[in-house]
Amino acid sequence: MRDPVTGFDYPTEWVKKCSSPDLLHLAEEGLAVLTSSGTVIRRGYTTGTTAAAACKAAILSLSGVVTSVPVLLPCGLVVSVPVFGIAGNASCKKFAGDYPDDVTAGCEFIAEAKPFPEGIRFLPGEGIGRFSRDTPRFRKGEPAISPAPLECILISIQEAIDQQGLSGVRVKLQIPFGAEIAKKTLNTRMGVEGGLSVLGTTGLVEPWDDHLEESIRERVSTSHNAVLTTGRIGLRYARLLYPDHDIVLVGGKIGEALHMAQGDTILFGLPALILRYINPNILDGTGYTTVEEYSESPQFHTTMSANLREFKTEYPQIKVVLINRKGVIIGESP
Repeated sequence: MRDPVTGFDYPTEWVKKCSSPDLLHLAEEGLAVLTSSGTVIRRGYTTGTTAAAACKAAILSLSGVVTSVPVLLPCGLVVSVPVFGIAGNASCKKFAGDYPDDVTAGCEFIAEAKPFPEGIRFLPGEGIGRFSRDTPRFRKGEPAISPAPLECILISIQEAIDQQGLSGVRVKLQIPFGAEIAKKTLNTRMGVEGGLSVLGTTGLVEPWDDHLEESIRERVSTSHNAVLTTGRIGLRYARLLYPDHDIVLVGGKIGEALHMAQGDTILFGLPALILRYINPNILDGTGYTTVEEYSESPQFHTTMSANLREFKTEYPQIKVVLINRKGVIIGESP
C-alpha cells in the first residue's frame, strides 16, 4: 500500500497491525497516514484548500444550494470538501484532521461571488494577512497567499465558471476572525500582519506539529525516548516509524541535542548531516563533494557501516537510523 501524497510504501507488517481496518482506505486515498503501530491518523485540509472550496462553492451557489465541492489539490488528489453555499455566498470551515494543536481548526472562510464581464477577479479581503515588508518572493502589501494555494484557488474558480457557463466572475474571500487567530501563529515573525496566511504545498495538513525547533532544549532534556531528526523528511518518517516516541526536529544542532539527551535516544534522518557530524572528513579521498552523491556509490555502504560502528562505541546509548528520501532505512548502528 502506497501513500499517494508522499509516495511512501507502507510495510506489509504495518498494514497487518492496523487496529482500524475500516479506515485503511483513508490511508490508501491519501486522506490519512498509517503509523508503524497500526494506527490510522487523518490528515486535515490546509487554509489554501479551505479557501479554494469556499470560492468554488460561492460561484456554484449562484444556481442553487451547494453542500460540497470537489477540489483539485496541489498534490494531484481530488477531494470532496463540505461547504454551504446559497445565492452566491458560501462558507467553508477548516478541517484539521487528527492534528489537535492546529490553531486554525474550524476557522471559517467566507466567499462572495458575482458575475463579471470577463475573466477572474479574485479579491482577498478581511482576515487574510498581508506582508508588512518586502521579502524575496512577495512585496509589501501583497496578500499572504503562497503560489500553490493561489493556483488551487484560481483553478477551482475557473472550474466553477466553466460549470456555470459564465464569461467571468468576481470573488471576494474573507476570514472573519483571521486577524484574531493569526495572533496565535508565527505570522508576525514572517512579516505578515492583519490576518492568516493562505498556505498549503500539498493541500493537506499532516496530523502532527511541524514546528518544534523552539523547544529543542526542553523536549530533549526531559524525554526518555526521544527521536532526534535533522529535517522535514526525517520528521515525517520518524512520526510514522516511531509514533510512541518524542520526535524532536534538531536541524544541525546534533551535538547540542546529543549532549542533552536522556536515556536511549534515536538519531534519525537523511545521511548527509548525520554522517558529516559523525565524521566531518567522511568525503576525503572519495572524489565526491556531497554525501548525497557519495550515497549512490558502491563503496558508500561500507564507509557508512564503519562510521556507525565507531560512533556506537562513543555513544552506546544512541541508535543511529539513516533513511533515503522515500523513507526507506538504508543503514543503522549495531
